[in-house]
Amino acid sequence: MTVSRAAGSFLIGVVLALPARAAEPVLKLQAVAVGTTEVPLTIEVFRWSSDAERSPLMAALAPAPAPPAAPAAEAAGRGGRGGGGRGGRGGRGAAAPADPMARLTAAVKAAPTVGFVWGDGVTGYSIKYAWRAPAADAGTDRIVLVTDRRLGAHAPGSLTSEQAADAEFTVIEMRVAAKGAGEGKTSLSTKIALDAAAQTLALEGYPAAPVQLKVTR
Repeated sequence: MTVSRAAGSFLIGVVLALPARAAEPVLKLQAVAVGTTEVPLTIEVFRWSSDAERSPLMAALAPAPAPPAAPAAEAAGRGGRGGGGRGGRGGRGAAAPADPMARLTAAVKAAPTVGFVWGDGVTGYSIKYAWRAPAADAGTDRIVLVTDRRLGAHAPGSLTSEQAADAEFTVIEMRVAAKGAGEGKTSLSTKIALDAAAQTLALEGYPAAPVQLKVTR
């Protein structure tokens, strides 16, 4: 993809009903795609997602538990019937687990809106997941956001990740200095992962992923 093409696609959105702004946002950033002169995007988070709100999204990517093993006596009984009866059907009654990305898409749609990403203050994307923690580098915040729709979905050739092409949302992961600039990367070109240690959604192999956004406070 060309970064400029993806950047232009960020500015296309739908009119959103903004929440009442009784308080200032807990996070406000400006972001512009690397290598472009586009008008900066405005990212506003009005509150961080609670543990209860984040849990369904994280659970969607968690490995599905293995089915319980049949008791030895039951297994022997099935074998004695020569594979006939219910045992011979190989447990057809058990429903196969849904695809993780389908589960994650459903969880994103069901999550409450906690902020917005827009280019002109009127159109944009709802933020359905917002998480922050200190990064390994002193004085830097690690921030993960999930938008309700895929950024740049209309731009031909703007996606390089097969996973991103199937997703209806975008994960944005950033590293931003407490009082300065930072960088952002997205699931448009990097696979989505579950960071079990930090208890958050994340981008797989973040350090090696291409930088797509220049971010400032």
